Amino acid sequence: MNRRLLLKQLAATLPAIVLAPQLRAADGILNEEVEKIITGPFSPDWKSLSAYQAPDWFRNAKFGIWAHWGPQCQPEYGDWYARGMYQEGSEQYKYHLATYGHPSKFGFKDVINEWKAESWDPEELVSLYKKAGARYFMALANHHDNFDLYKSKYQKNWNSTKIGPKKDLIAGWRKAASNNGLPFGVSVHAAHAWSWMETAQRSDKNGTMAGIPYDGKLTKVDGKGKWWEGLDPQALYAQQHVLSENSEDNRMIHKQWDWAEGVCVPTTAYCEKFFNRTIDLINSYDPDLVYFDDTALPLWPVSDAGLRIAAHLYNKSIKKNGKNEAVIFGKILDQLQRKCMVWDIERGQSNAIESLSWQTDTCIGNWHYDKRVYANKRYKSAKTVIHTLVDVVSKNGNLLLNIPVKGNGTIDEEERKVVEEIGAWMDVNSEGIYDTRPWLVFGEGPAMESAAPLAAQGFNEGKGKPFSASDIRFTTKNNVVYATVLGWPTDGKIIIKSMNSSSQYLQKKINSIQLLGSSGLLTFEQNEIGLVVNLEEKKPYLNYAFTLKIG
Repeated sequence: MNRRLLLKQLAATLPAIVLAPQLRAADGILNEEVEKIITGPFSPDWKSLSAYQAPDWFRNAKFGIWAHWGPQCQPEYGDWYARGMYQEGSEQYKYHLATYGHPSKFGFKDVINEWKAESWDPEELVSLYKKAGARYFMALANHHDNFDLYKSKYQKNWNSTKIGPKKDLIAGWRKAASNNGLPFGVSVHAAHAWSWMETAQRSDKNGTMAGIPYDGKLTKVDGKGKWWEGLDPQALYAQQHVLSENSEDNRMIHKQWDWAEGVCVPTTAYCEKFFNRTIDLINSYDPDLVYFDDTALPLWPVSDAGLRIAAHLYNKSIKKNGKNEAVIFGKILDQLQRKCMVWDIERGQSNAIESLSWQTDTCIGNWHYDKRVYANKRYKSAKTVIHTLVDVVSKNGNLLLNIPVKGNGTIDEEERKVVEEIGAWMDVNSEGIYDTRPWLVFGEGPAMESAAPLAAQGFNEGKGKPFSASDIRFTTKNNVVYATVLGWPTDGKIIIKSMNSSSQYLQKKINSIQLLGSSGLLTFEQNEIGLVVNLEEKKPYLNYAFTLKIG
């Protein structure tokens, strides 16, 4: 039986088993863990991790902002540039050819060297995000390109203190978050570099450069006389391995995301390097949140590295705080795994009140900065972001919003307008967002009837019917219900059907209704159809969503 099938069978039959130590011993590569590991109540297995509970600070925060920023933002040409630039005929390949030259001569390692982040001001940006209402801040620590954005012991040369900006970006972001009183998170994506960067092993099939390999197989000896002399590109690209099955099919990376479907299984050395890199990151920068762009946890089920990282972070938080205040995010979780961490839904949201805390992560543009989105005015509006936030919070979720950062470390003026408008809305309406919990029903209205189901990591965003004045979302705290209406009615009346005179949801008489941002009380009546509220106040400036405080 081959190793991959053995791993899959073990994972399916014994979900709590710790795989990596046994496999390392079998492979004759049993290495001692290098980084200091903190032991405690949590062990590196699913059953132990299932005792996790999301901390109250996170459940109360509701809204975070993310800087998904790294060297792939230097070309300012969209997501997954480090992969797409090696896909012959793709838009990114064509852009790379015209801007930098052929990827056999100018590869992604050279893009990193071009990146200087010369205008980056983390204090200004994080202060802006706090004013917009963010209650936690997340920074990219590494992406699938395998480049660490901090002083890394295990990517000793391929990190932002040595190449490119020559700055410790995570240290800068962390200091800014601390200065603004925001919990700090890091996102870790590098587990997938092994298969994700396989495109760098290719060569053109057409034209004058046909058959000339891209730079994905270069080694240290190839650097003599070049700017990277003395560096080993394989420490970055990790491509000294056979290709995964059907690697030439660019879509296979998605099918193989859970280390199945014929993927080339990473070596134990690769898995252990990832483990130590991530523990080093956690120990050195003490994040409150860690986001993994993985199915369940990194490298599961081919390694238990992710399980060990999770147990360490939780035990570390307990040792520091007396209780576990840490948050880990994972994707595509089964019912047991959802108890072990916070379920993250990418570019989408649940269609029901979830019993456990969860998070939507999305972006106003592309994840990596894309000047085409800016030029064509394709950013999400503040209205769209607010509607998403209100909907997510009504279902027991949080919203993590990425604001793409340009290669030089700034955001553009259109992004800034969106952020500032979100802040203006939150100044008036955040009482119905922060510290709340779902009501007995999350909402009502036609958008519920056309909600799109989740697909893979999520990806149901924008596929349902647009929100309107007939759509209402509910939250509650301190014996008050907040009803946020997602549009201003033309007749000046709101009818809340869930609060009709015979409603099963109302546990007490309604005494008062106030429009947040206004000091006066609104008149209302209840009948068999619903609670009819007269909007006697002047329209709020940002009236695409407004909140009624019902006491």
